[in-house]
Amino acid sequence: MSIRDERKQQSRQALLDAALKLSTSGRSFSTISLREITREVGLVPTAFYRHFEDMDKLGEALIEQVSERLRQMILTLRQGYLSHEHSKTQTSIQFFFRAVDESPQDWMFLIAERWGGSTTVRGEISQEIELLVQDLANDFSASADFKHIKSSDDLRVMSSILVNLSFTWAMTWLDFATQYTGGELVDWQQQYIEQVSTQVRLLFRGIANWQS
Repeated sequence: MSIRDERKQQSRQALLDAALKLSTSGRSFSTISLREITREVGLVPTAFYRHFEDMDKLGEALIEQVSERLRQMILTLRQGYLSHEHSKTQTSIQFFFRAVDESPQDWMFLIAERWGGSTTVRGEISQEIELLVQDLANDFSASADFKHIKSSDDLRVMSSILVNLSFTWAMTWLDFATQYTGGELVDWQQQYIEQVSTQVRLLFRGIANWQS
């Protein structure tokens, strides 16, 4: 990659990062202007069009980037979710919440914009979530733990439940940091890890005995 191409890529990423920052600071993506984003990264407004056709295209690129990171996280958790051992399930859930803490803006953006904001952004997020659901369903179908489930529709329903629960878990976890501090925060987080671990074990206990 040439120096020029590298700088162009850096500028494009800076615009995406600025959009993510602004849209997770108590505002909706649809209320953020092109000028605000370029001002955030120190570019003139006309420079925006070297990277994106309009704000909708920027939104689409941002959703794709955020969703890819979350997809890798959720798929990585599969082995822990499928484990019948309490310790492994809890370790997997702890890993999940550590990952949430490492990329809180990704979760905040998708959760906030999934049911709000512009029609275009909602549609793009819906498509990305469908991809997350299908990827997880495909992953389940390749697992020996799911060989007794012959219906692909049933696998999609199960993966949809897990993906949607992941969003609920992430939002609840992030809310703790706004309500508690110090030892109280740690106590609430540990209680929640136990609660989510129990939910996961109950879910997969049901799946293990499911008959289409």
